[in-house]
Amino acid sequence: MEYSEKVMEHFANPHNVGKLDDANAIGEIGNAKCGDIMKMYLKIENDIIVDAKFNTYGCASAIATSSIATDMIIGQPISEALKLTNKAVVEALDGLPAVKIHCSVLAEQAIKAAIADYYKRQGIDPEPIVGKIDDCEDDHCHM
Repeated sequence: MEYSEKVMEHFANPHNVGKLDDANAIGEIGNAKCGDIMKMYLKIENDIIVDAKFNTYGCASAIATSSIATDMIIGQPISEALKLTNKAVVEALDGLPAVKIHCSVLAEQAIKAAIADYYKRQGIDPEPIVGKIDDCEDDHCHM
């Protein structure tokens, strides 16, 4: 399995790793098939993601996608973060092996789960804004 230099860089030195104690949005997504679990912490102020951290238990691809995804959403409005796709994450990492594409879906879903949590904490139904959060238990997360 061949990884790009960017994947290896983000795996060896992940950005934004850890817990965000003042997070007001927390999302966790797991994939039972591969055992990867991502927990995403966001600090949102005035609909802007001012900080993001993550804890990921998984392979190099799972850690790298979490790292670059947090880089891509910090400083962005919620509306832009919700547009982040697994394809954009993969492209930012200069590609992933085909069998690891599902890791980028986990990163996308973890961000959406955290944003859904943010809206729930405010008493707002997140589904019309965020959409349905997939639990990645079945094959749709494996492309």
